[in-house]
Amino acid sequence: MSARFAAAALSLALAAVALAQSEAPDPIAEAGRINARLAMEYLKRGQLQTAQEKIDKALQQNPKDVNVQLAAGLVFERLKDTKQAEKHFRLAVRSDPNSPEAQNALGSFFCRNKQQSKGEEMFIKAAANQLYRTPFVAYTNAGVCARSAGNLEQAERYLRQALSYQVDYPETFAQLAGVSFDRGNHLQARAFVERFLAIAPATPEMLLLGHKVELALKNDDGAAAFKERLQKEFPNSEQARAIDRQAAPGPG
Repeated sequence: MSARFAAAALSLALAAVALAQSEAPDPIAEAGRINARLAMEYLKRGQLQTAQEKIDKALQQNPKDVNVQLAAGLVFERLKDTKQAEKHFRLAVRSDPNSPEAQNALGSFFCRNKQQSKGEEMFIKAAANQLYRTPFVAYTNAGVCARSAGNLEQAERYLRQALSYQVDYPETFAQLAGVSFDRGNHLQARAFVERFLAIAPATPEMLLLGHKVELALKNDDGAAAFKERLQKEFPNSEQARAIDRQAAPGPG
């Protein structure tokens, strides 16, 4: 998997879970929650205008709800209004300073917008939050954030911290494989690729990384095996096309 994590999708899932679990105190607040959920559905379908209409209604009906503010942040970010998006992510944290979902969402926003140090800080707060049941996710996100800033040593520290909480989270292995490869630790990268593939379905990103790792280790047979899997299992992927381009002969 690449160093660019799909934080928007992660935040969307977190917001959807939180929206489903929270309780509204009155009918107007409930209407706000419903409109926020609808905004998320339209956002997933790419119907941005309708998503904005629904989130505008939700903000009018229930502006103090942390989940409404999270949904608003996601909608405005997709609309490329980063100023409004940051405002609403911050309001989510302000609405509920102890919400690990809000902390994680704000951290993701910072990392997507080249404010990695702020993002890492929010992820660490989320990981330390006693209400957060999956601190390994926050530490993994912190690792991805640090990696995106080129801080590979710090990224590896965060990711190993994630492993201390959960030893079988596939994304942690994927990121550790990538960081190890980036740092030139190819044997370690191989081990993490193997650990990922032992517990999770193969992805084109991981198969391509496995191919690169085996090439770096001068294991031609291993590299060929990863190439064959990539072309067979994900023939239409960008990763398969990239390998095909590498193998194509140059002009004579």
